[in-house]
Amino acid sequence: MFQKNVGTIDRALRILVGLALLAGFFLNAEASYRWLYLIGIVPLATGLMSSCPVYSIFGIKTCKG
Repeated sequence: MFQKNVGTIDRALRILVGLALLAGFFLNAEASYRWLYLIGIVPLATGLMSSCPVYSIFGIKTCKG
């Protein structure tokens, strides 16, 4: 369904950033704009799927093959 276009390093960074942002959501419970941390779902999902829709649009591919 999804074409793999995210390489290993790119994937690891996406997952790390996504998890860090989601951790910020739970750790900053009293922050007024804490909902912005939920943007971490996007890099986490694209990292786990190894596919980025924006990369597909622009023809970018950071993986081998």
